[in-house]
Amino acid sequence: MDKLTHITLTQLQRRWLWGFLALAGILRLVMLFEIPFTDTTEARYAEIARKMVETGDWMTPQFDYGVPFWGKPPLHTWVSALGMKLFGVGQFGARIFIFLTAIATVWMLYAWARSYKGRDYALAGIVILSSTALFYLASATVMTDLVMASGVFLSMAGFYVAVTGHKHARLWSYLFFVGLGIGMLAKGPVAVVLTGIPIGMWVLLKNRWRDTWRQLPWIEGSLLSACIFLPWYVGAEIKTPGFIEYFILGEHWHRFLDSGWTGDLYGHGHAETRGTIWVFWLAAVLPWSFFFLAPLRWGRRVYRGLVIEADGWSLYLLCWALSPMLFFTLATNIIATYVITGLPAACFLVIDLWRFAGEGVQVPKPGVARFYVATVSVAVCLFALVCGAVYVGGASVVKKSQKYLIEDINQMRGTSGGQIYYLDKRYYSAEFYAEGQVHTIESIDGIETILHNDARDFLVIRKSRMDQLPADFDTKFKLQGIYAKDALYYEL
Repeated sequence: MDKLTHITLTQLQRRWLWGFLALAGILRLVMLFEIPFTDTTEARYAEIARKMVETGDWMTPQFDYGVPFWGKPPLHTWVSALGMKLFGVGQFGARIFIFLTAIATVWMLYAWARSYKGRDYALAGIVILSSTALFYLASATVMTDLVMASGVFLSMAGFYVAVTGHKHARLWSYLFFVGLGIGMLAKGPVAVVLTGIPIGMWVLLKNRWRDTWRQLPWIEGSLLSACIFLPWYVGAEIKTPGFIEYFILGEHWHRFLDSGWTGDLYGHGHAETRGTIWVFWLAAVLPWSFFFLAPLRWGRRVYRGLVIEADGWSLYLLCWALSPMLFFTLATNIIATYVITGLPAACFLVIDLWRFAGEGVQVPKPGVARFYVATVSVAVCLFALVCGAVYVGGASVVKKSQKYLIEDINQMRGTSGGQIYYLDKRYYSAEFYAEGQVHTIESIDGIETILHNDARDFLVIRKSRMDQLPADFDTKFKLQGIYAKDALYYEL
């Protein structure tokens, strides 16, 4: 297998691939400014971060003013809030440090893979990763997943370096525990579980128990990890009693195993058929799905390659890549982003699978290099088409955001002010762009209160409910316009 250890690209090919990464990064940076927050996920987390900046309460993320958000630990909120504190409240501020986290994570993975398999292998892997649908989306989106996944990535890389005794193994062994601390502070125990599953599988299959015990500083490392996340957990429970019980039992047991769970304080579960996580994975790795599956037709060669590798590199990647799907196969409340922790491993593994599949076939090494360039070229073309479609079809994104409606309201009310009301549904994007100055009316009967409150008001309702407005509504309010599925009225 030595002849397949590295791939070789020409200098021109390397420049082309680095150029693609730069272009993809620039395009994603533009999207930070151009794409508004959409409901519900990104707008919700962005609004929680905005409230943190506004209130100055950096200990307790708030679902609403005075209502603690117990659904997730605060690291991702801190990341977005810090960006808005430094660069102003807006899309760029909320997303910029998420984007920089993604860049740092990709660079870390490149350095890790390069130290074992060479620069061309590492470059091909990060190009594949950066062009997958899920990673590209998450790389600058205000969500928990990218920040949590960065901790898992760091732990997985650190463990492998430590156990195999590679260069700087001692440093990487501590980074393993730093990654666990990051995961606990970003999403909780699920990050530790998604790290422990692949490591446990690999250690069992390769019988590396002794190396695992000897090469990692378990006592000092565990203390280091605890120092990262434990102070906040203790502080959160003291400040808002009940957090630990809800977070551990509700978010880490009922959410995944109870399809009828009604205890979610911040929305509703995403009930899916068991096993749907594998379908989500196929969508997450687009446009590379076929390239992952195609080598499996040469199953015997692939199996032999995985088994006889002395360093267990590809087997480690396989365990890592499969772990989120194995863990969430029986879960019912899941979303597509749950597969993100295994994406880097899958993107490096696809290179190895194709190489193992070609073992014994008379294909010259330059031909192998050309294959990688060809596959990446296909990915780039598909990727460019997808990005173009998203950019040109931005109107569909606008329909899921209240940004432009709120901007029109602000222009209409000028310095005279006026209250903004939404009927039935809470829009987090409206709250964000209105700086929290939005009220929700629970039922159609509640409209009577704003008809007689002696203040100028704005009302947003669904078009489908316009015929349910009170009889005297038209004498005091006038229709300003239709915004996708919503109608905007202003008080005369």
